[in-house]
Amino acid sequence: MNQEQPPLFVGLSEMAGEHAELARNYLRLLLEAKRKEATEAVVKAVESGVSVKDVYLRVFQPVLYEVGDLWQRNLVSVAQEHYCTAATQFAMSLLYPYIFSGKQTGHRFVGCCVGGELHEIGMRMVTDFFEMEGWDTYYMGANTPDEDVVRTIVEQKAGVVGISVTMTFHLHLVGRLILRIRSRPECRDVKILVGGYPFLANQQLWRGVGAHAFAADADQAIEVAGRLLDDGRNP
Repeated sequence: MNQEQPPLFVGLSEMAGEHAELARNYLRLLLEAKRKEATEAVVKAVESGVSVKDVYLRVFQPVLYEVGDLWQRNLVSVAQEHYCTAATQFAMSLLYPYIFSGKQTGHRFVGCCVGGELHEIGMRMVTDFFEMEGWDTYYMGANTPDEDVVRTIVEQKAGVVGISVTMTFHLHLVGRLILRIRSRPECRDVKILVGGYPFLANQQLWRGVGAHAFAADADQAIEVAGRLLDDGRNP
């Protein structure tokens, strides 16, 4: 059954840049519940030469921002929002063969979301970016107990830990996790990088939770993580 679509693409074209047409098409297909066609569109784009990084930053990220905005304006349902997120996670999984470059840096990154965070796709994107840059990565997603996060950091010998938060009322959980990481002697040299909406809204907030730095997106996370490691080697 054909239904009138909500007004779309507010700010999407600016965020997507030269890939705006692909982003608009991808979002339209998702809102029409055409996951297969949406996925085929991005896979075809990558096969035609669009980088996976551009698909992540210029298609997936702005589209999910747009879906979130439509949901907040009651123009799409919770079910549609969840559908778009799940479909994008599926599309990302199909792009994995294009992610692994073969080059290795020897660095290790552990990524997680605090507490009951359900919007974990942002950290998954960040972790994939580290993988594309030759890092060994360990992605835990959401709902991982603090003790297990710390244990994983130690076991994986992580150099950098990424912590994502979506909801402002979960910020205290970020601070709590960072305190537990810092309380372990084995983690004294681990660099802690935070990201997510609250840190975008207040770009000095990372200092208050005890992190070493903040990154606005996956691309910046790579740059900041490299700088943190360099600073650690050259105090």
